[in-house]
Amino acid sequence: MPVKVSVIVPVYNPGRYIEDCIASLLGQSLPPDAYEVIFVDDGSTDATPARLDALAAEDPRVTVIHQENSGWSGKPRNVGIDAARGEYVMFVDNDDHLGPEALERMYDYGVANDADVVVGKMAGRGRGVPVELFRTDRPRATVENAPLIDSLTPHKMVRRAFLERTGLRFPEGRRRLEDHVFVTEAYLRASNVSVLGNYVCYYHVRRDDAANAGFQRFDPVGYFKNLREALDVVEKYTEPGPLRDKLFRRWLRVEMVERLRGRRFLNLPEDYRRELFDEIHAVVTERFGPGVAAPLQPTQRVVAALVADGRYDDTVAFAEWEAGVALTVEPESVRWQGGLLRIAFAAELTHDGRPMTFPSAGGSPPWPPHDVAEAVRWLGEDVVVRFGRARPDLLLRERASAAQYFQPGEVVRETVPVGDGSRVRLVLRGTAAVDPGAREVLPADGLWDAYVRVGIGGWTKELRLGPAPRHDVPAPPAGVVAGRVVLPYWTERHGSLALDVGRAGKRLGLGRLTPADVTVDGDRLGVDLPLYVPAPAEAVLRLTGPGAQDVPAVLTAGGRLEAVLPTAALTGRTWRASLCLAPGAREGEADRFHPLPFALRAGADRVRAVPAHRPGRVRRLVRRTRRALHRIVGRITARTG
Repeated sequence: MPVKVSVIVPVYNPGRYIEDCIASLLGQSLPPDAYEVIFVDDGSTDATPARLDALAAEDPRVTVIHQENSGWSGKPRNVGIDAARGEYVMFVDNDDHLGPEALERMYDYGVANDADVVVGKMAGRGRGVPVELFRTDRPRATVENAPLIDSLTPHKMVRRAFLERTGLRFPEGRRRLEDHVFVTEAYLRASNVSVLGNYVCYYHVRRDDAANAGFQRFDPVGYFKNLREALDVVEKYTEPGPLRDKLFRRWLRVEMVERLRGRRFLNLPEDYRRELFDEIHAVVTERFGPGVAAPLQPTQRVVAALVADGRYDDTVAFAEWEAGVALTVEPESVRWQGGLLRIAFAAELTHDGRPMTFPSAGGSPPWPPHDVAEAVRWLGEDVVVRFGRARPDLLLRERASAAQYFQPGEVVRETVPVGDGSRVRLVLRGTAAVDPGAREVLPADGLWDAYVRVGIGGWTKELRLGPAPRHDVPAPPAGVVAGRVVLPYWTERHGSLALDVGRAGKRLGLGRLTPADVTVDGDRLGVDLPLYVPAPAEAVLRLTGPGAQDVPAVLTAGGRLEAVLPTAALTGRTWRASLCLAPGAREGEADRFHPLPFALRAGADRVRAVPAHRPGRVRRLVRRTRRALHRIVGRITARTG
């Protein structure tokens, strides 16, 4: 089979952090003969070279290339490109990993859309990743119609023929932002770029030792020298005007303004802070015209103006004021309705712990501000003008993987008068609708935490939804919806909202049932369960005695369980009961049987419910000990036999 994808991994002293990367690459759903993995060892001095050579010796998919240290990732990636045989190449860093279906999904998506570049959804474990870009799939994305420029890391799939036709390669040597230069040119020269937003393909991982290359403090002079090279690429492939200004705005916003804001700026040493400011001031005055900064969000525009004027002391003072800005989120209700979990909440900005207030009417204040106090006044008026476009988003983030998905919802914007009415609070009220049947927004079983994300005035704040402020915001019962069991609950540690999808056990509340709740009429069993069930659903009642009997059952709308018992097969025995609520679980999602606190005693003439007698603590301990001894004896026998 022709090689569809060549995965290129530059490697330098990753130690144990490469193991997750290796496992994810060798565990891909793409057929083994359809892809190859090329590790380019850039002069590692740890045990990694031997580890990779051993791997290559046992797995034909793996190739290892050793070279002297080049100082950065550009040359190893270029060496990998030259060695690649695949239709597409995929760039992966040695301390990150891929989703199990990443290569297959990205390749198929790229072929289907004839894409030169495929950008897969990203998740960050301790690292920031673009969010808006992956709000939806974008089969034909450009730097004009999508926020592509927000994603300039190299972790993308690129058609090899495109690289050969254009001669596109990474800048080499000991330098920064080689990925910005490469990816920007790829975006601007590609015939099509496709963004896959419905599946997490790439996981950025912050190492426990914080030794990721991107987290090291940089030399401002060298860093912004390299940044100018990315700007050169934009100038080469665009004409002066709105598009060029829009692209330049990305570097002004992310690499410059954001580095000079709030605590991020204040936490830097004074001498380094000043050097950083001076280098940014030089780039802004050299390369950016007025059209670059003008459309920025209010807070960003203030900082950009201070930088352009070289007002270092005012930039520090504004950062000190801005450090007091935070987000508060209050849950208002969580309830099931029409097969959806509807989550209502209110969000607003605070300053130094108090609700932030703004002028009751916006206007067109003078620009630019002459001091920080005037900047704050200007900012308040401009935020009021833009408030009509502000919206809160609810995201569900999987606790294990950090994969996150936007949930559809509605928003109401309220201006709440304060004092004499000359100032107002700006309150955003959102209601999100979580659909358990929509796999594109709740794709996998697991634990999911609810986060609220608000963008307003140039502040983008994100906060877990909670804590539940009062007992009048209860979590609803578990729901059995679209073949899935979803339990909303407030976490013990943070008091924030989480969803247990497909994993909940005791917390489902089934343990509160008693034999009195169970009716048996002939061979027909019925019991009302403390569950939300919007439509009839299949279930399985398992009866365990001298053997096991799986009895088909039905959950009726409202949560009543009904089953026809095989009474002839039960006679003369007592059977413990357990229940599977989602027997139609997808492949890979295990059916779960939840113990019920009753048993069925089948006499000659009738079946009745009785309390379930669970094995006592001592008996359970004895059983576990016997099983453990049995496993140990089995291992010893296998080794000596």
